[in-house]
Amino acid sequence: MCNLYSLTKGQSAILALARAMRDTTGNLPLLPGIYPDYPAPIVRHDAEGERELAYARWGMPSSKKALLDAATKRVQKLKDKGQELSKEEFAELLKVEPDKGTTNVRRLESRHWQPWLGVESRCLVPFTAFSEPSYETGKFAPAWFALAEDTPLAFFAGVTTRDWTCVRSKSKGVETCDLFGFLTTDPNAEVAAIHPKAMPVILTEPDEIEAWMTAPWEIAKELQRPLPDGALVRVPAPSKDVS
Repeated sequence: MCNLYSLTKGQSAILALARAMRDTTGNLPLLPGIYPDYPAPIVRHDAEGERELAYARWGMPSSKKALLDAATKRVQKLKDKGQELSKEEFAELLKVEPDKGTTNVRRLESRHWQPWLGVESRCLVPFTAFSEPSYETGKFAPAWFALAEDTPLAFFAGVTTRDWTCVRSKSKGVETCDLFGFLTTDPNAEVAAIHPKAMPVILTEPDEIEAWMTAPWEIAKELQRPLPDGALVRVPAPSKDVS
């Protein structure tokens, strides 16, 4: 599961590659480490259908089942301590169950994802390198991948939603946020050697970018596939000093 990526190319390069017309990010810094539930730049459709570069938080809404399961586990812990909840109390608890978000989107046939597969909800997630969990040295250390050693700009195929109201954390309570996540698929050879379960869906060609942002779903869904073997290289972890 990819839960850490970097973006070390400037906003002018993003705007040009995505053919975006607006930029609402202000002075976008270079981002050597982007983590779940933090704001990150995406290219999405604005209210008029034009492409804009904007911030959203990484993590789409989790499914109702995932939230129900999480709330049920919390209730069980309370029961183990001798505290019983009524149905009404459980319903109130479920309303404020923290949803940390779903970063990686895989099962597109799920009813949960159907509302966000149309053109208006698709987005491009700019990146220069991404990581997968690795224990090659016997300890956890992310393995980083890019399209080339100079980490050129590319996009993950993403989905987004605006003005989603939920509880992301107990400390902040109810929030209304713009959210995004990106698609994953089977890994190619380079990623499979480290993480055999999945890799992000990566768009490298202009026609792929256009198809994801404009094509009917029957065409766009064909982009959920791994890059060809040999298309990625291992790179060092991005430097935190990118000033």
